[in-house]
Amino acid sequence: GGQMLLGVGLLALALLAAYRLYLRWGTRSGPGGAARRGEAAALPRMKRRDFSLEQLREFDGTRNPRILLAVNGKVFDVTNGSKFYGPEGPYGIFAGRDASRGLATFCLDKDALRDEYDDLSDLNAVQMESVREWEMQFKEKYDYVGRLLKPGEEPSEYTDEEDTKDHTKQE
Repeated sequence: GGQMLLGVGLLALALLAAYRLYLRWGTRSGPGGAARRGEAAALPRMKRRDFSLEQLREFDGTRNPRILLAVNGKVFDVTNGSKFYGPEGPYGIFAGRDASRGLATFCLDKDALRDEYDDLSDLNAVQMESVREWEMQFKEKYDYVGRLLKPGEEPSEYTDEEDTKDHTKQE
């Protein structure tokens, strides 16, 4: 058990180091990347609302310039990170999706993503802690725009006051 935990920890450190190197030395996101970033910067702040998986998929950066993804049941607007989450970005597979499982397992394959609601109940304690850490990182860097709805769950009604209050104070 301890060796596996150490292995997971070392893998996490290696991925973090690679990510930081990419941030420092990474190239632009291909043709049209700068134009897409300019377009994204011009978008107004998104009104808070909740999303079904189907609704979330519309925000993958191809059908809509805005890019959203969910982590641990919370939806974030990662449009400002289109270099990473856009169609040509290294994490583009997460755009318009629930990224929780992929982030928890450090897997960027389509296999790590579910097409139906994923309750993450089969993840182990280390993986669940990783999901919570990712959620905290997204809260610090991106706007929280709403919740990912479970099947049959009704969306919340957000008031204008809730929508306009400081987006850094999220649940």
